[in-house]
Amino acid sequence: MNLKLAALCAATLWGFTYIITTTMLPHNPIFIGSVRALGGGLLLLAIARQMVPRGYWPKLIVLGTLNFGAFFSLLFVSAIRLPGGVAGTFQTLGPLITILLAWALLRQPPTLMKIVSILIGAVGVTLVILRADAGIDMTGVAAALCSVVAGSLGGILINRWGRPPEMSLASFTAWQLLIGGAELAVLALIIGDVPAALNWTNALGLTILAVALTALPFILWFRAIVALGAASVIPFVLVTPVVAFILDAVIRNVVPSPLQLVGVVLVMTGLIVNQWAGARAARPG
Repeated sequence: MNLKLAALCAATLWGFTYIITTTMLPHNPIFIGSVRALGGGLLLLAIARQMVPRGYWPKLIVLGTLNFGAFFSLLFVSAIRLPGGVAGTFQTLGPLITILLAWALLRQPPTLMKIVSILIGAVGVTLVILRADAGIDMTGVAAALCSVVAGSLGGILINRWGRPPEMSLASFTAWQLLIGGAELAVLALIIGDVPAALNWTNALGLTILAVALTALPFILWFRAIVALGAASVIPFVLVTPVVAFILDAVIRNVVPSPLQLVGVVLVMTGLIVNQWAGARAARPG
């Protein structure tokens, strides 16, 4: 599969997470995050059947904590304490933060067009999901910002450290998920964020979340990051809230406003400009 198409597919699948969460899952966000990570990780590990090289464990723990443990937990805290539009808008800062981190840690200075493209996309997502009555909770704001930094830094460190040649991509992803999932499971037990019971709808939703919306998209996502670089791949996350918005419109009968439709167009424009800027920078001469 084309690597950019792989990243686009991953971001599109993640857009289904919100509708599954609101219609099929219990209201226990840390528990959901732990099941999502552990379920996806165990499935991938059953396929890969590989252990971690002894010297790579410290790096893998850092990656698992940033990409899944810290990211999922902080994301869920922001989702609880902030309106969904506000929390989602903060996530659009991820591409900009990744570009800046790539500049600082990988010595990859961004082009002006790349920065402009991300700003266009961020404005588009803001128009799609931001609500006029949104309240601001500073703890939620801090959690949202920290979740963006954690996910962006995790992607950058994958670029910097690379994947051990003896580990398949499935194994590399699986162990990160298991590390982050174990951390979230402990957190859920400590704070008591565990449902008293699960019904069949909950079980089906958790299965979809772990397999189709975690194991598969993260393999595609990390494959693209390893090959293309985090700064080139992260902008595709702008597609995720747009997909979630469209699903809400179709399934929950939420009619989009003209301003929201303009936002969708801006997101796609930002992605096109970003890819054009990347192709132009890579062209010889």
